[in-house]
Amino acid sequence: MTPAYAFRLPKAELHVHVEGTFEPELIFALAERNRVALPFASIEALRRAYEFADLQSFLDLYYAAMAVLRTERDFAELAHAYFARARQQGVVHAELFFDPQAHTARGVAFETVIDGLWSAVRDSEQRYGISSKLIMCFLRDRSAESALATLEQALPYGERIVAVGLDSAEVGHPPAKFRRVFERALAEGWKTVAHAGEEGPPAYVWEALDVLRVSRIDHGVRSMEDPALVARLRDERIPLTVCPLSNVKLRVFDSLRDHTLGAMLDAGLVATVNSDDPAYFGGYAGDNFEAVAQALALPPSALVTLARNSFEAAFVDERTRNAYLARVDAAAGSLA
Repeated sequence: MTPAYAFRLPKAELHVHVEGTFEPELIFALAERNRVALPFASIEALRRAYEFADLQSFLDLYYAAMAVLRTERDFAELAHAYFARARQQGVVHAELFFDPQAHTARGVAFETVIDGLWSAVRDSEQRYGISSKLIMCFLRDRSAESALATLEQALPYGERIVAVGLDSAEVGHPPAKFRRVFERALAEGWKTVAHAGEEGPPAYVWEALDVLRVSRIDHGVRSMEDPALVARLRDERIPLTVCPLSNVKLRVFDSLRDHTLGAMLDAGLVATVNSDDPAYFGGYAGDNFEAVAQALALPPSALVTLARNSFEAAFVDERTRNAYLARVDAAAGSLA
């Protein structure tokens, strides 16, 4: 397998938090522009802080960096920076998570967040060759009432949002906590996804499927602990948006060689590879493809399967899906 396969195969990125694409250079630039003091003396000092013991230790730093995002221009620049990097990684379709509660809680208006992101999303295909959509996530370590209030704020912008999701600290915050919120989202015509089975148990994946009625499971790596769940995921063709470098960085696996992605593919699951929070976890989509292919000795055919899975799982119409699948097959033929 050559690096060309990992980076040149067209792929959809279905699990990327736009706030997690916030590179230190941009953090410092926006901090200076918005006159926000950072608890780090330099870009290098900030990068040295990217050693995490678990999900919560990452989230503490993640939310601290968000404090410099203040204006519509800031959010637009953040999204544009992601698209520019993603283009170099072979991404041709992206579905970006964003966390409005993390911003409205510190006084940034909901419309500031979504207007800034939308100004980049609406131009992404023309400027970068990447079609894109927005997925609004609720912070699971906050109340269901807060999530419902956020959903109400989003209703005037419904056409800009393809789905709602559930993220942040998983342990102790089961999906069922947000039953009413997701019922309302489904009634409004939005699709649903949820982080489950990353640090939380397989039971959270069952809940996400049965209670929140999700179309995709974000992460889901602990599903492999439950044979009945694996059979269901396979039989119902429920996609899993796996993030290998993230899983190692947050100590879900000790190393990429220990990752279960290969077993997922062997089991016939619709696994996809994504970057999660690439600025913090050491790699964007193509980097994840290359790293996991080398660590697990995946053949080129497995990378083609992962790329095809990403479009099978994407929230696009059938005509668009088939066009992207044809691009994967053509690229695979030219790289063979």
